Amino acid sequence: MGRRSTGYFRRVPSPRQVPPWARRIASSAIDVGWRWVSDLGAIGPSHPLARRFGAFGEGSLIAFPPGAIFNERWIRIGSRTMIGPYTSLSAGMAPGQQMVSDPVVSIGDRTLIGRGSHVVGHFCIEIGDDIQTGPYVYITDQNHVYSDPDVPIGAQWPVESSVHIGSGSWLGTGVVVLPGSRIGRNVAVGAGSVVTGVLPDHCVAVGSPAKVVKRYSPDDGWRATDQAGDETAGDKTAGDKTAGDKTAGDEERPAQKLAGSNGLTAPKKKKSTTSEIAPPTP
Repeated sequence: MGRRSTGYFRRVPSPRQVPPWARRIASSAIDVGWRWVSDLGAIGPSHPLARRFGAFGEGSLIAFPPGAIFNERWIRIGSRTMIGPYTSLSAGMAPGQQMVSDPVVSIGDRTLIGRGSHVVGHFCIEIGDDIQTGPYVYITDQNHVYSDPDVPIGAQWPVESSVHIGSGSWLGTGVVVLPGSRIGRNVAVGAGSVVTGVLPDHCVAVGSPAKVVKRYSPDDGWRATDQAGDETAGDKTAGDKTAGDKTAGDEERPAQKLAGSNGLTAPKKKKSTTSEIAPPTP
């Protein structure tokens, strides 16, 4: 006996089977509904969930839908700060954990944390004012250790070291900030970089681990640097030649001055001799 086509046995049409006019109505309704839910679901200062935080500044917002958020008591958010959707904010390893420091996570005023990011604090993470991050940034003050080769890394007790991100800085998409990092003021960190140490004020850093590639000084403005932070030869007049650019025999040939080069020198070209030319075939 066949099933009836009424009640719970009624077949639900797939989206492709819905007539175009019905699809337009449904899609518009879903869009309006999602905007409505996102607006009502966002966490602001007057939201009941905001009262769980150690501080939640005026004009700040955690967009809907949020990521994993727990132990809000040890998290403080400044004024006019926006936390993007799907962003996780946590203090400790699990809800209900008692922390040894307060606050564990501190986010300043007028800061923007991009969507899908993770701020995972266990001891102390300080994020300053007027900071912006791209999406999917990961910031933590705890890391696993591997000192004992006979114990699984996940079973070894992790280490913690405070993290500080200076005001006015920018972290590109996918930046990872590891324990012990100190990022100065007005620092730009390139997308995908991994910060493991100290980045001075007013610099640009890229790579894994992140290295300073540009620095600013009031006298010279922005200048390129090498990996050690010193000014590179690229800032000098064109014509300088690095040791890596030398060819075999350069050291044996005397140098000649370049016209208008203010004393810069270039290797003298080696003259060809008849002995070096292959004799013509008869």
